[in-house]
Amino acid sequence: MSDPVPASGTVHWVGAGLSTGSGLARLCETAERVRLWHRTEDRAAEALARRGLTGRAEPRAYTPAALAADLAPGDVVVSMLPAPEHAGLLAACVARRAHFACSSYVSDAVLERVPAATGAGLVVLTEAGLDPGIDHLFAHCLVSRAREAIGAGTAASYSLTSYCGGVPAEPNDFKYRFSWAPAGVLNALRSPARYLEDGAETTVDRPWEATRRHLVEGEVFEVYPNRDSVPFVAQYALPAEWKPRTFVRGTLRLEGWLRAWEPVFEELGRGDDERIAALAQELADRHPTTDADRDRVVLAVSLDVRGANGATWSGGYLLDLVGDEEESAMARCVSRPLALGVRRILDGSLPPGLSRAAETAALSDEWLRELALEGVEFTLRVSR
Repeated sequence: MSDPVPASGTVHWVGAGLSTGSGLARLCETAERVRLWHRTEDRAAEALARRGLTGRAEPRAYTPAALAADLAPGDVVVSMLPAPEHAGLLAACVARRAHFACSSYVSDAVLERVPAATGAGLVVLTEAGLDPGIDHLFAHCLVSRAREAIGAGTAASYSLTSYCGGVPAEPNDFKYRFSWAPAGVLNALRSPARYLEDGAETTVDRPWEATRRHLVEGEVFEVYPNRDSVPFVAQYALPAEWKPRTFVRGTLRLEGWLRAWEPVFEELGRGDDERIAALAQELADRHPTTDADRDRVVLAVSLDVRGANGATWSGGYLLDLVGDEEESAMARCVSRPLALGVRRILDGSLPPGLSRAAETAALSDEWLRELALEGVEFTLRVSR
C-alpha cells in the first residue's frame, strides 16, 4: 500500500438536494476551501445563497469530466448524488488521488474499487449519514456497554432492533413526507428484506407485508424490515457466544401509514417498472413539500441481552428531531455526521481504506459527543 495521501484542505461537495444541510456550512468553517457542484453554476450559487454561504464556497457546474479535471491529490469528494453514481466518482478519485465520502450504503460497485483506493493511500468513507450512519454509532455503543455488563465470553441471547424514519412533524392523511426522491422510496419498498426473527433467518419479498406495531416512548409507530440486516451482526461485533433472538434494521413510519399507502402497494405488487416510475412522479406532484412543512426524524436503536447466568442488560438510544426554518431535520441528521467524517479525513484521523462511519465503540462515542454539541441531540436509556 502507498503512503496515506495527505488531505489538501479542499472539499468538493457534489449535489445540493434535500439532504444537503448545515454540514456543508460546518465544512466551510473548517476546510481551506469548499466547492459546491450542482446542475449549473447558477443553481449552485442559488443553493449557497439559500444557506447563507455566498462567498464561503465556490459554485461549480457539475459534470463528471469537469469535476475530474478540477481534482488535485488529497482533495475530498463528498457525493450527495444517487448511490448508483458513487462508483464512477470513486473511480475518478482513485485516478486523481483524491479521497471519497458519502452517506450511502456500500454498493458492490464501490466495493470493487476499494482495493485500488486503499492501495493508493486513499480514504473511502461511507455510511456516514443518519441511516446508515448515526444508527451504526448507536449500535456500536450499545454492544460495547452490553459486553461490559454481561461479558463477551458469556453465553447469552439478544434482540437488537434499529428503526429509522423521516415523517411529517404534523401528521397528514398520507402519513408521510418525502425527504428524498419518490422513485427511491418506491424502489426501496420493492427490494426484499432479510433479517433474524425467533433465531432464524427470514426473508420477505415485499417488506411492507412484514409491517408491525412498534412503541417508542409510548408513541405508536409502524415499522418494517429493509435491505439485508444479517451482515450487520458481524459489523457491530456482537460476540459469537451470544445467539440472536431478533436482529432487524428497518424503517419507521407513522401509525396509519400501512392503510394510507394501500393504493401504492397495489401498484408495487404488479411490478410494472414503467408504471412505478410514473407513479413516483404522480406522488411527487400530489404530495409536494413546501417551505412551511416541517419534518421529523425518529431513530430508535435498542439492544436487550439475557445471559445464561441470569444476568440481563438492556439499553436504547432515541433520536427525535423536528426541522425548523433553517433546515429540515433530515438534512441536519444526514449532513452533520457526514461533515464530521470529512473533518476526520482532513485532519488525517481516518486511515486509508474503507470506513463505515466510526467502526469502534470508542470512536462512535467520540462522534456522538461531537454531534450532540452540534445540535444532533439524542437520549440514552439503560436498565438491568
